Amino acid sequence: MSDDVKPMSRVQELVDLLDLEIIDDHLFRGLSRDLGGRSVYGGQVVSQALVAGLRTVGEGSVHSLHAYFLRPGDMTHPIIYEVDPVRDGRSFTTRRVHAIQHGEAILTMIVSFQKREDGWEHQDAMPQVPPPESLPKDRDMRLQLLGSLSSPNPRLRQFLSQDTLFDIRYVTPHDLFAHEPKPPHNMFWFRTVDALPDDPMVHQCVLAYASDFGPLGTTLLPHGKGSASADLRMASIDHAIWFHRDARVDDWLLYVIDSPSSQNVRGLSFGRIFSRDGRLVASTAQEGLVRVVTE
Repeated sequence: MSDDVKPMSRVQELVDLLDLEIIDDHLFRGLSRDLGGRSVYGGQVVSQALVAGLRTVGEGSVHSLHAYFLRPGDMTHPIIYEVDPVRDGRSFTTRRVHAIQHGEAILTMIVSFQKREDGWEHQDAMPQVPPPESLPKDRDMRLQLLGSLSSPNPRLRQFLSQDTLFDIRYVTPHDLFAHEPKPPHNMFWFRTVDALPDDPMVHQCVLAYASDFGPLGTTLLPHGKGSASADLRMASIDHAIWFHRDARVDDWLLYVIDSPSSQNVRGLSFGRIFSRDGRLVASTAQEGLVRVVTE
Protein backbone atom coordinates (compact mmCIF):
# COMPACT_ATOMS: atom_id res chain seq x y z
CA MET A 1 0.00 0.00 0.00
CA SER A 2 1.40 3.40 -0.95
CA ASP A 3 2.06 6.04 1.72
CA ASP A 4 -0.74 8.31 0.41
CA VAL A 5 -3.46 5.65 0.66
CA LYS A 6 -5.02 5.32 4.12
CA PRO A 7 -6.36 1.94 5.25
CA MET A 8 -10.12 1.68 5.73
CA SER A 9 -11.17 2.31 9.33
CA ARG A 10 -12.91 -0.51 11.15
CA VAL A 11 -16.03 1.62 11.59
CA GLN A 12 -16.11 2.39 7.86
CA GLU A 13 -16.49 -1.37 7.39
CA LEU A 14 -19.66 -1.16 9.49
CA VAL A 15 -20.96 1.87 7.57
CA ASP A 16 -20.33 -0.03 4.33
CA LEU A 17 -22.12 -3.08 5.76
CA LEU A 18 -25.20 -0.91 6.31
CA ASP A 19 -25.03 0.64 2.82
CA LEU A 20 -27.40 -1.81 1.16
CA GLU A 21 -27.39 -2.53 -2.57
CA ILE A 22 -30.55 -1.34 -4.35
CA ILE A 23 -32.04 -4.17 -6.40
CA ASP A 24 -35.41 -2.62 -7.33
CA ASP A 25 -38.11 -0.40 -5.83
CA HIS A 26 -38.46 -1.41 -2.16
CA LEU A 27 -35.97 -4.26 -2.63
CA PHE A 28 -32.41 -4.28 -1.22
CA ARG A 29 -29.53 -6.67 -0.64
CA GLY A 30 -27.02 -6.80 2.23
CA LEU A 31 -24.00 -8.88 3.24
CA SER A 32 -22.99 -10.18 6.68
CA ARG A 33 -20.02 -9.93 9.04
CA ASP A 34 -18.89 -13.03 10.91
CA LEU A 35 -18.67 -12.22 14.63
CA GLY A 36 -17.79 -15.74 15.70
CA GLY A 37 -21.31 -16.94 16.45
CA ARG A 38 -23.27 -19.76 14.87
CA SER A 39 -25.43 -17.47 12.71
CA VAL A 40 -25.81 -13.85 11.59
CA TYR A 41 -25.65 -11.37 14.49
CA GLY A 42 -29.21 -10.19 15.22
CA GLY A 43 -28.26 -6.52 15.55
CA GLN A 44 -26.91 -6.60 12.02
CA VAL A 45 -30.20 -7.83 10.55
CA VAL A 46 -32.21 -5.29 12.56
CA SER A 47 -29.97 -2.38 11.52
CA GLN A 48 -29.93 -3.41 7.85
CA ALA A 49 -33.73 -3.78 7.89
CA LEU A 50 -33.92 -0.27 9.37
CA VAL A 51 -31.71 1.05 6.57
CA ALA A 52 -34.01 -0.60 4.01
CA GLY A 53 -37.04 1.06 5.57
CA LEU A 54 -35.29 4.44 5.72
CA ARG A 55 -34.47 4.25 2.00
CA THR A 56 -38.22 4.34 1.22
CA VAL A 57 -39.19 7.26 3.51
CA GLY A 58 -39.23 10.87 2.31
CA GLU A 59 -39.55 12.75 5.63
CA GLY A 60 -39.23 11.87 9.29
CA SER A 61 -36.81 9.91 11.44
CA VAL A 62 -37.26 6.53 13.07
CA HIS A 63 -38.91 6.58 16.50
CA SER A 64 -39.58 2.87 17.05
CA LEU A 65 -39.13 -0.59 15.59
CA HIS A 66 -40.43 -4.02 16.54
CA ALA A 67 -38.74 -7.07 15.05
CA TYR A 68 -39.22 -10.83 15.22
CA PHE A 69 -36.36 -13.21 14.43
CA LEU A 70 -37.87 -16.17 12.58
CA ARG A 71 -34.87 -18.26 11.48
CA PRO A 72 -31.08 -18.19 11.95
CA GLY A 73 -29.27 -16.19 9.28
CA ASP A 74 -26.62 -17.73 7.02
CA MET A 75 -23.42 -15.64 7.20
CA THR A 76 -22.21 -16.96 3.81
CA HIS A 77 -25.29 -15.85 1.86
CA PRO A 78 -26.64 -12.34 1.03
CA ILE A 79 -29.82 -11.15 2.76
CA ILE A 80 -32.67 -9.71 0.69
CA TYR A 81 -34.72 -6.93 2.33
CA GLU A 82 -38.25 -6.40 1.00
CA VAL A 83 -40.06 -3.25 2.16
CA ASP A 84 -43.85 -2.94 2.28
CA PRO A 85 -44.91 0.77 2.32
CA VAL A 86 -47.77 0.26 4.79
CA ARG A 87 -48.68 3.91 5.40
CA ASP A 88 -47.55 7.44 4.62
CA GLY A 89 -49.33 9.81 7.03
CA ARG A 90 -48.99 13.50 7.80
CA SER A 91 -47.02 12.87 11.02
CA PHE A 92 -46.19 9.15 11.02
CA THR A 93 -44.95 6.80 8.32
CA THR A 94 -44.99 3.01 8.71
CA ARG A 95 -42.98 0.34 6.92
CA ARG A 96 -42.95 -3.45 7.16
CA VAL A 97 -39.61 -5.04 6.30
CA HIS A 98 -38.95 -8.71 5.59
CA ALA A 99 -35.38 -10.09 5.61
CA ILE A 100 -35.18 -13.13 3.30
CA GLN A 101 -32.57 -15.85 2.74
CA HIS A 102 -32.87 -19.01 0.65
CA GLY A 103 -36.47 -18.04 -0.14
CA GLU A 104 -37.57 -17.88 3.51
CA ALA A 105 -38.04 -14.98 5.93
CA ILE A 106 -35.43 -14.82 8.69
CA LEU A 107 -36.81 -11.58 10.21
CA THR A 108 -39.94 -9.47 9.95
CA MET A 109 -40.04 -5.94 11.34
CA ILE A 110 -42.45 -3.02 11.66
CA VAL A 111 -40.70 0.35 11.82
CA SER A 112 -42.35 3.73 12.38
CA PHE A 113 -41.04 7.18 11.43
CA GLN A 114 -42.19 10.57 12.68
CA LYS A 115 -41.74 14.18 11.61
CA ARG A 116 -40.20 16.35 14.32
CA GLU A 117 -42.62 18.04 16.75
CA ASP A 118 -42.17 20.03 19.97
CA GLY A 119 -43.87 18.73 23.13
CA TRP A 120 -43.51 17.94 26.82
CA GLU A 121 -40.43 16.02 27.92
CA HIS A 122 -39.38 13.95 30.93
CA GLN A 123 -37.02 11.02 31.42
CA ASP A 124 -35.45 8.62 33.91
CA ALA A 125 -32.23 9.74 35.55
CA MET A 126 -29.01 8.04 34.49
CA PRO A 127 -27.46 5.80 37.20
CA GLN A 128 -24.28 7.01 38.86
CA VAL A 129 -21.45 4.84 37.53
CA PRO A 130 -17.67 5.13 37.11
CA PRO A 131 -16.54 6.96 33.95
CA PRO A 132 -15.54 4.72 31.03
CA GLU A 133 -11.89 5.82 31.17
CA SER A 134 -11.57 4.19 34.61
CA LEU A 135 -12.83 0.79 33.41
CA PRO A 136 -10.95 -1.96 31.51
CA LYS A 137 -11.62 -2.58 27.82
CA ASP A 138 -13.74 -5.64 27.12
CA ARG A 139 -11.44 -6.67 24.25
CA ASP A 140 -8.38 -6.62 26.53
CA MET A 141 -10.20 -8.86 28.99
CA ARG A 142 -11.20 -11.28 26.20
CA LEU A 143 -7.62 -11.51 24.96
CA GLN A 144 -6.46 -12.16 28.51
CA LEU A 145 -9.07 -14.93 28.82
CA LEU A 146 -7.98 -16.41 25.48
CA GLY A 147 -4.40 -16.54 26.68
CA SER A 148 -5.47 -18.53 29.74
CA LEU A 149 -7.19 -21.28 27.70
CA SER A 150 -5.17 -24.35 26.77
CA SER A 151 -6.94 -25.40 23.55
CA PRO A 152 -9.89 -23.19 22.54
CA ASN A 153 -11.88 -24.34 19.52
CA PRO A 154 -11.63 -22.17 16.37
CA ARG A 155 -15.04 -20.52 16.88
CA LEU A 156 -14.25 -19.58 20.47
CA ARG A 157 -10.81 -18.30 19.45
CA GLN A 158 -12.41 -16.08 16.77
CA PHE A 159 -15.06 -14.84 19.23
CA LEU A 160 -12.47 -13.86 21.84
CA SER A 161 -9.84 -12.40 19.49
CA GLN A 162 -11.87 -10.57 16.84
CA ASP A 163 -10.99 -6.95 16.08
CA THR A 164 -14.11 -5.31 17.46
CA LEU A 165 -15.87 -2.27 15.98
CA PHE A 166 -16.90 -1.02 19.44
CA ASP A 167 -14.99 -0.08 22.57
CA ILE A 168 -17.01 -1.65 25.42
CA ARG A 169 -16.31 -1.05 29.13
CA TYR A 170 -18.38 -3.09 31.63
CA VAL A 171 -19.21 -1.42 34.94
CA THR A 172 -19.15 -4.92 36.51
CA PRO A 173 -17.40 -7.45 34.24
CA HIS A 174 -18.94 -10.92 33.99
CA ASP A 175 -17.26 -14.24 33.29
CA LEU A 176 -18.04 -15.55 29.79
CA PHE A 177 -18.21 -19.17 30.98
CA ALA A 178 -19.46 -19.55 34.56
CA HIS A 179 -19.71 -17.48 37.72
CA GLU A 180 -21.57 -17.22 40.99
CA PRO A 181 -25.26 -16.34 40.47
CA LYS A 182 -25.76 -12.57 40.39
CA PRO A 183 -28.75 -10.20 40.21
CA PRO A 184 -30.00 -9.76 36.62
CA HIS A 185 -28.62 -6.24 36.17
CA ASN A 186 -25.94 -5.20 33.69
CA MET A 187 -24.38 -1.84 32.77
CA PHE A 188 -21.66 -0.97 30.27
CA TRP A 189 -20.31 1.97 28.31
CA PHE A 190 -19.85 1.64 24.55
CA ARG A 191 -18.84 3.67 21.51
CA THR A 192 -17.46 2.96 18.05
CA VAL A 193 -13.66 2.77 17.88
CA ASP A 194 -13.54 5.41 15.12
CA ALA A 195 -15.58 8.48 14.19
CA LEU A 196 -18.83 8.10 12.27
CA PRO A 197 -20.31 10.44 9.64
CA ASP A 198 -22.40 13.29 11.06
CA ASP A 199 -25.70 12.09 9.55
CA PRO A 200 -28.08 11.39 12.52
CA MET A 201 -29.66 8.53 10.56
CA VAL A 202 -26.28 6.75 10.44
CA HIS A 203 -26.02 7.00 14.22
CA GLN A 204 -29.56 5.63 14.67
CA CYS A 205 -28.75 2.64 12.46
CA VAL A 206 -25.46 1.97 14.25
CA LEU A 207 -27.26 2.29 17.59
CA ALA A 208 -29.74 -0.35 16.37
CA TYR A 209 -26.75 -2.56 15.52
CA ALA A 210 -25.26 -2.16 19.00
CA SER A 211 -28.58 -2.54 20.86
CA ASP A 212 -28.36 -6.35 20.61
CA PHE A 213 -25.21 -6.37 22.78
CA GLY A 214 -26.06 -7.48 26.29
CA PRO A 215 -29.83 -8.10 26.64
CA LEU A 216 -29.73 -11.88 26.26
CA GLY A 217 -26.54 -12.26 28.30
CA THR A 218 -28.16 -10.35 31.18
CA THR A 219 -30.79 -13.09 31.53
CA LEU A 220 -27.99 -15.57 32.33
CA LEU A 221 -26.64 -13.74 35.38
CA PRO A 222 -28.97 -15.24 38.06
CA HIS A 223 -28.14 -18.73 36.78
CA GLY A 224 -24.34 -18.59 36.97
CA LYS A 225 -23.80 -18.98 33.24
CA GLY A 226 -21.85 -16.92 30.69
CA SER A 227 -22.63 -16.34 27.03
CA ALA A 228 -19.70 -18.55 25.92
CA SER A 229 -20.85 -21.59 27.92
CA ALA A 230 -20.63 -24.62 25.62
CA ASP A 231 -23.88 -26.16 26.87
CA LEU A 232 -26.07 -23.17 25.97
CA ARG A 233 -27.98 -22.44 22.77
CA MET A 234 -29.15 -18.85 22.65
CA ALA A 235 -31.02 -16.82 20.04
CA SER A 236 -32.99 -13.58 19.99
CA ILE A 237 -36.72 -14.10 19.48
CA ASP A 238 -37.92 -10.51 19.26
CA HIS A 239 -36.37 -7.07 19.67
CA ALA A 240 -37.81 -3.58 20.05
CA ILE A 241 -36.20 -0.14 20.14
CA TRP A 242 -37.71 3.26 20.94
CA PHE A 243 -35.53 6.19 19.81
CA HIS A 244 -36.08 9.17 22.11
CA ARG A 245 -33.34 11.68 21.34
CA ASP A 246 -30.46 12.03 18.88
CA ALA A 247 -27.07 10.81 20.05
CA ARG A 248 -23.63 10.14 18.62
CA VAL A 249 -22.61 6.50 18.83
CA ASP A 250 -18.94 7.48 18.40
CA ASP A 251 -19.20 9.15 21.81
CA TRP A 252 -19.71 7.24 25.06
CA LEU A 253 -23.19 5.79 25.71
CA LEU A 254 -24.25 3.89 28.83
CA TYR A 255 -26.41 0.78 28.33
CA VAL A 256 -28.41 -0.16 31.45
CA ILE A 257 -30.11 -3.58 31.20
CA ASP A 258 -32.42 -5.43 33.61
CA SER A 259 -34.01 -8.86 33.21
CA PRO A 260 -37.28 -9.17 35.19
CA SER A 261 -38.04 -12.78 34.22
CA SER A 262 -36.87 -16.04 32.64
CA GLN A 263 -39.23 -18.95 32.08
CA ASN A 264 -40.03 -21.71 29.58
CA VAL A 265 -36.48 -21.35 28.06
CA ARG A 266 -37.17 -17.66 27.33
CA GLY A 267 -35.43 -14.69 28.96
CA LEU A 268 -36.80 -11.13 28.94
CA SER A 269 -34.71 -7.94 29.20
CA PHE A 270 -35.39 -4.21 29.18
CA GLY A 271 -32.68 -1.67 28.41
CA ARG A 272 -32.10 2.07 28.62
CA ILE A 273 -29.34 3.86 26.71
CA PHE A 274 -28.00 7.19 28.03
CA SER A 275 -25.60 9.71 26.55
CA ARG A 276 -22.66 10.68 28.71
CA ASP A 277 -24.37 13.93 29.72
CA GLY A 278 -27.34 11.98 31.11
CA ARG A 279 -29.91 12.21 28.29
CA LEU A 280 -32.03 9.09 27.77
CA VAL A 281 -31.58 8.49 24.04
CA ALA A 282 -33.22 5.07 23.53
CA SER A 283 -35.04 2.22 25.26
CA THR A 284 -35.00 -1.45 24.26
CA ALA A 285 -36.87 -4.67 24.99
CA GLN A 286 -35.86 -8.17 23.99
CA GLU A 287 -36.94 -11.74 24.60
CA GLY A 288 -34.57 -14.55 23.71
CA LEU A 289 -34.23 -18.30 23.72
CA VAL A 290 -31.86 -19.74 26.34
CA ARG A 291 -31.76 -23.53 26.21
CA VAL A 292 -29.37 -25.88 28.05
CA VAL A 293 -28.31 -28.70 25.74
CA THR A 294 -26.49 -31.98 26.28
CA GLU A 295 -24.33 -33.34 23.48
